Amino acid sequence: MRIETFLRQSAAANPEQLALIADPRRLTYRELDEHSDRLATFLAAGGVRQGDRVVMFMDNVWEAAISIFGVFKAGAVLCPVNPALKQQELRFILNNCQPKAILTMAKYARLCVEAGADAVPPLLVTARGTPVPNAHPFEDCLSSAVGSPPEGGTEDALALILHTSGSTGEPKGVMMAHTNVDFASGAIAGYLENSASDVVLCVLPLSFTYGLYQLLVAMRVGATLVLEKSFAFPHTVLERARAEGVTGLPLVPTMAAMILSMSEPVPLPMLRYITSAAASLPPAHIAALLKRFPGVQLYSMYGLTECARATYLPPEELAHRPTSVGKAITGTEAFVADESGRPVAPGTIGELVVGGAHVMCGYWQDEKATAAVLRPGRRPGERRLLTGDLFRTDADGFLHFVARKDDIIKIRGEKVAPRRVEEALHTCPGIVEAMVLGRPDPLLGSVLHAVAVRSDPALTERDVIGHCARLLADVMVPKTIEFREKLPKTASGKVLRRRAAESREE
Repeated sequence: MRIETFLRQSAAANPEQLALIADPRRLTYRELDEHSDRLATFLAAGGVRQGDRVVMFMDNVWEAAISIFGVFKAGAVLCPVNPALKQQELRFILNNCQPKAILTMAKYARLCVEAGADAVPPLLVTARGTPVPNAHPFEDCLSSAVGSPPEGGTEDALALILHTSGSTGEPKGVMMAHTNVDFASGAIAGYLENSASDVVLCVLPLSFTYGLYQLLVAMRVGATLVLEKSFAFPHTVLERARAEGVTGLPLVPTMAAMILSMSEPVPLPMLRYITSAAASLPPAHIAALLKRFPGVQLYSMYGLTECARATYLPPEELAHRPTSVGKAITGTEAFVADESGRPVAPGTIGELVVGGAHVMCGYWQDEKATAAVLRPGRRPGERRLLTGDLFRTDADGFLHFVARKDDIIKIRGEKVAPRRVEEALHTCPGIVEAMVLGRPDPLLGSVLHAVAVRSDPALTERDVIGHCARLLADVMVPKTIEFREKLPKTASGKVLRRRAAESREE
């Protein structure tokens, strides 16, 4: 079914159920449904037609949730963009997708106008702040007559263009049809056992897949979403989560590290589950989280923009295989393949291939990049995705992430996966976060260099190297340690190794 149907069905089933909490606004399903109808009507009156692209450039605010469903109801294609982007990056995306409208906030209006100077001038809608010349205030869009919103379109129509972070090059626009999102969100809701009684905390950006699906899954099952702008003040956010009776906590490694470093833990008595998907949680953090929140189920998952979610590990397996991200989600396939695309034996490292109805349609206006990663699936019309990630399976068929293809470091002729070294670093007392890079060496070719964030200022480079030497083979022990205040990351929580390698703190 089409994505807007999630909201319409939940609103019809329980109109006064609380759908969204975005301090200070609290919107019921009836209100969210009506507001998004009005926005869809406004967009259609402004010239937005089926298949037109609409950029959403907003923080995690209640207007963003209305924008998302208003765009779908108008039959348009939603292009959610990270509001942390600078002008050059935003210009690239605007020129790439050529939007008919931009939904943003007053504080970002000038940036959007300047970045879109080379594109066809779009319809501009701004939320909050002082009214912007030649822009339509968001509140005015919601005050228009409800009327009948335009026909949304077909189930197989394009729904989303999600631009990748560009950590390995220029951003690519991942195309997702309504059928892709319908399948993925249904699978996620199924294994998490989500229902209308759930209250999910979302501090993840709605402009990224992991954050966006918190909203989509919640609206699908009629749950309540507590939307927060950031996790900069974890104690305040978790206190609000406790007050709202949060049952679901999706997080990324940065959030886990911040929670575990809190001197005064905030209990979440209603918490039912924790998920991790943007990047792998170190086993040491997994153990500490389970100790901090006893009785809570923790789901280790693997996904990427091109398929939303690919695998999950049932919580009951976590104690036996803490480094695993599980098996393929129901109704899909995920296997490790060699360079010719054939499945490999357990224990053999190869590229993860994912197949199913959740795999993207391709990259927007980039046939060459699409052809490089998509292959025909087993069923007519089905696609297989070459993920570019190296994995292995254990004897029971559970998948274990090894590294990105580009991240493998060759030391003295041996291939070293950074993650194995990082797992050891995270067990060192006083280390909050860590990442490993390869650095050129005139004798050895490359040596390992670790960048770490420490909670104990007395911790020294020698301490950390000694800790690693007790756990790892010599070839895997970092030769140098650099302490920083924070690690460079994307807004979705993935470490930017390239940026870390290019920048050195004085």
